[in-house]
Amino acid sequence: MGEKYVIRQAELQDLDEIANLEILCFPEKEAASKAAFFERLSVYANHFWLLEKDGHIASMINGMVVDDKDLRDELYHNAKLHNERGKWQMIFGVETHPEYQQKGYAAILMNRVIEDAITQKREGIVLTCKEGLIHYYEKFGFANEGISDSEHGDVIWYQMRLRLLCE
Repeated sequence: MGEKYVIRQAELQDLDEIANLEILCFPEKEAASKAAFFERLSVYANHFWLLEKDGHIASMINGMVVDDKDLRDELYHNAKLHNERGKWQMIFGVETHPEYQQKGYAAILMNRVIEDAITQKREGIVLTCKEGLIHYYEKFGFANEGISDSEHGDVIWYQMRLRLLCE
């Protein structure tokens, strides 16, 4: 891909664009609020990976780090549960602006998140997804652990785990 893009961590000044991207990519019941993103950015902006193209956020992955093995709904709502030294990188959202979809940007970011988690010596990465996306995450080595306990957005979620280090 010869295109020019920048991968960077988020800053508080990205709040409006991040909140708008969330609204574009998730149904209202599933989307995090601008206030939630403010809290998350205030605590763990370094766990927001942004792919910027043409001066705009084209794709984003974000989530906190915890010692808990499973992605629980409580984590979405309480940024203070973030533990920078935690064992597991949780991913709350993988999203690409509709104008930039189908160009591989989310995959580029996911590979970066995986590289960073390895560098940070995490045991692995955990995310939840809808059934139709299981195959996408399996391409990165994530294993489907079945239906999650999550009730987020009144949707059935599947928990996916990528193990990086032996427990």
